[in-house]
Amino acid sequence: MNVASEPPAPRAAATHRVSAEIDLDALRGNVRALRERANGAELMAVVKSDAYGHGAVPCARAARRAGATWLGTATPEEALALRAAGDRGRLMCWLWTPGGPWREVIEADVDVSASALWALEEITAAARACDRTARVHLKIDTGLGRNGCQPADWPDLVAAARAAEKEGTVRVVGVWSHLACADEPGHPSNAAQLAVFEEALAVVARAGLDPEVRHIANSPATLTLPEAHYDLVRTGISVYGLSPSPEVGLPQDFGLRPVMTLRAALASVKRVPAGHGVSYGHHYTTAGETTLALVPAGYADGIPRHASGVGPVLVAGKWRTVAGRVAMDQFVVDLGGDTAEAGDEAILFGPGDRGEPTAEDWARAVGTISYEIVTRIGARVPRVHLNADT
Repeated sequence: MNVASEPPAPRAAATHRVSAEIDLDALRGNVRALRERANGAELMAVVKSDAYGHGAVPCARAARRAGATWLGTATPEEALALRAAGDRGRLMCWLWTPGGPWREVIEADVDVSASALWALEEITAAARACDRTARVHLKIDTGLGRNGCQPADWPDLVAAARAAEKEGTVRVVGVWSHLACADEPGHPSNAAQLAVFEEALAVVARAGLDPEVRHIANSPATLTLPEAHYDLVRTGISVYGLSPSPEVGLPQDFGLRPVMTLRAALASVKRVPAGHGVSYGHHYTTAGETTLALVPAGYADGIPRHASGVGPVLVAGKWRTVAGRVAMDQFVVDLGGDTAEAGDEAILFGPGDRGEPTAEDWARAVGTISYEIVTRIGARVPRVHLNADT
């Protein structure tokens, strides 16, 4: 849709030059919809990378309120920040390097992941130092080729974990992995990875370990691969109302609603003559006398520079395209024969209800995925969290 059926009502001058509105009511609705699809499995809301750019603490609270029994982060620092903000529920972090803050995380009752013997050794040493039992999830590389223990080394890791559990320094509460092609239903790697996962679980059972949760499903697997649900699903991008697999279905097809709307107030509106160059390098020149509007957001705010000439924006009730290059702090749109005033609203993306582009529209325009579009929105863009208490 390139033209709104009804132009949005004019807004008063925005408080912020640019802001990201985060609809927490939509987030709660997404969590509830995902729980319905989880077939009885528990649900982890992944809030890594500041909740994919949406604000970790308020999003975590909203997800908990909607029934997420677990939260997930990549880094230990992200997990500790949630604990400092008052979260006390089940919380897991998984991206570790040698010498990480194992003791602080164990003392904060955060579950940790081990993909290799070195990690398990550091976990047990930290657990002894603080006289606590560490809750550990053992990760098997079933074929993604990133983190995770190779199947050939898996029996040794499992045996070491069993020994640590007998010692009392470790409790193996989870066994997990991650899928490479779950966003492509029917891809042969999905069945192959599940088969490796089943073999890894059999090794765990033979060693006498009894984990609470087995988990391999990410957002696309939660939506399209029920055989991967096991005891817990880890939902990331879908919590924020974006489809992990647009080729399979749009957010509304899965009962999801985009949570972030990125707005800006026009900083300048002016008439210019034909042949007027626009932005660095004059890659855009006006075809005739026209009106140019300046959007005060640029690549320092997370607007992709490669959106130059292609990024869609809703201004004065119509889709416009970035005219010329995106600069560090601003970009221009050509309004043609339409009019606007400084302070009028530009919507870069949102749910699409008012004819505005979506994050998926931006992703297609610049050749990336919607995950990157929302996550890259920078720290100097205020997050305005709506419906926090409903």
